[in-house]
Amino acid sequence: MVFDVLQFAIILFLAGGTALGAGALAAGGLLAPRAGGGDIGMPYECGMRPYGAAWQRFGINYYMYAMLFIAFDVDVLYLFPVSAYYTVSVGWGAFFKLAIFLFFLILALVYFRAKGVFTWSRKIKV
Repeated sequence: MVFDVLQFAIILFLAGGTALGAGALAAGGLLAPRAGGGDIGMPYECGMRPYGAAWQRFGINYYMYAMLFIAFDVDVLYLFPVSAYYTVSVGWGAFFKLAIFLFFLILALVYFRAKGVFTWSRKIKV
């Protein structure tokens, strides 16, 4: 097999990327501070000191907001290629496809609002 310049460049960049990644890991292992005791071994949540038992239940609201954010963030990512294609499309086909997509997105928002997903409970248990 004969190597040409493109294959040599690919192998060179793969080796360079691997060397940079391994170098960063090695530098972190060698230069990281090694302090023990204190608050280092303590479990924490959002930077606050733990209060009470180590195993506490958190409300599902945190996870629901995170999942909704991810779902709608991915939906918005689908809009970028559509907006790039929309300027070169011919006819009304792209407009109707985009309108149907946005309709279902808005319908999902209305459904979540009706189910009470966006209402945050104010109960704090200590």
